[in-house]
Amino acid sequence: MHVISASPENVTATPNATMTGFAAPSRGSAELSSWHVAMSAGSAGPEHSVSREQVWTLTAGSLEVTCAGRTEKVAAGRTLVLPPDVPRRIHAAEAFEAYVVMRADGVVSVPGEEGTRVLPWAR
Repeated sequence: MHVISASPENVTATPNATMTGFAAPSRGSAELSSWHVAMSAGSAGPEHSVSREQVWTLTAGSLEVTCAGRTEKVAAGRTLVLPPDVPRRIHAAEAFEAYVVMRADGVVSVPGEEGTRVLPWAR
């Protein structure tokens, strides 16, 4: 059993959002990663795809997600399931907060870039 507390060394801030890592292999989880996302109103992440399914549960605000050419608004209290290997882009229509879960071995691909990126908050 592992009990994980939020810690400053598990926070990653990007120009688009702040991610606080919780469960991850580096913190005792063998298979899953979970993290909290906070994104300010008007921010948007880059178009990208992730090699593993992600489950996002919004706890505050709302986001707009474009996935496979379809755009949906997701509000607090709802859960979004994003399929693996499909281009997506998250836009904060208003500030939002969400908890995300995925398999720990997921990597990100960005169109026009070679190779993949790891998600440091999920490792």
